[in-house]
Amino acid sequence: MSKDKRYFTRRGDGSIVYLTEREIRDDIVDGVADAVKRGKIPPLTQDEMDHIFGIVTMPGGVVGVAPEDTVVSTSDSGSSKFTTKCGIPIERVAGAMIHERVLGADSVDIGGDDYNYKTAKGIAKREASVLKRALDVTTMPLFYGAMPDLGFYTKPDGPVDNWAELLPLGKVDEALAAQEEAVGHSVHDIVYVAQQVDAVGADGIHIDTAGAAGDGDFLAALEATEIIKEKFPNLAVSIGMSGEFVLGMHGRLKYKDKRLAGLYAHDQVKLAEEAGASVFGPVVNTNSDKSFPWNISRVCTFMKACSEVANIPIHANAGMGVCGVPMAENMTADVVSRVDKCLIEICKIDGL
Repeated sequence: MSKDKRYFTRRGDGSIVYLTEREIRDDIVDGVADAVKRGKIPPLTQDEMDHIFGIVTMPGGVVGVAPEDTVVSTSDSGSSKFTTKCGIPIERVAGAMIHERVLGADSVDIGGDDYNYKTAKGIAKREASVLKRALDVTTMPLFYGAMPDLGFYTKPDGPVDNWAELLPLGKVDEALAAQEEAVGHSVHDIVYVAQQVDAVGADGIHIDTAGAAGDGDFLAALEATEIIKEKFPNLAVSIGMSGEFVLGMHGRLKYKDKRLAGLYAHDQVKLAEEAGASVFGPVVNTNSDKSFPWNISRVCTFMKACSEVANIPIHANAGMGVCGVPMAENMTADVVSRVDKCLIEICKIDGL
């Protein structure tokens, strides 16, 4: 193999770049080292880093895994993506049928266009009726999904003061109290929606982009999960994260005596297990300035650590700007298929 040969790959923003073997291997080592330092987790082995190199440089526009290594897929706002992402006016029930019968999806999330539980609570019975119609004409598991999205509970649209406005005024205690109050509202709304969709036979509920508003947001997801599993034991709960570590917007919030701020995926999944989650969707952020080899080696280091400690299925969030997928509106099959292959073969994930 010529040391001067350059291989087609991409950067974290999706742009094409050609790198030599040495440049790719150096980026892989650096990506692993970054994850080890930040997450305080073990590095990948040399064999695993060599495996990543082989996948990155593998010929072909699309790569795959052996049939026996195929994993299932879940999705967020899946059935409405035709409308919201593609601009194709297809209602959600038809979208679910297309996902099942044309695209071969393993499950679909029937979420509304305004994808948060505060909004969904107000129209929960109508949303449940949409889900029921979809369940009547499909076979695959159907979830209802939305985001906790604590920001929706702040004034003027919500009932609590805005902590982002209170903090610059030095009103720290008031800002902390506002977040804690918002958590309570969010938990109530998530559980209420779960009750409605459980009544029509939903297979599960998806708490998506958990932690987007910080540790209070993640706490709401955990507390809601615990209540849902107690009240509706047959309803699966999937928690999908928003970022690789939990932002300490509050900083003092705990679940089961574990402080939430700063937790990476391998710690997040243990709390999701304790809450009763059925599936956990960890995230690793894509760095747009770095190469794909750097990003995917970093991703695999975090994901392997998460997968090794998990007792529930790990469905890695592999979409725009996360898990090595470039931060670009239109995903390219060459890099996405390599992300999937790395996550399956190296990290032993259960789904995508």
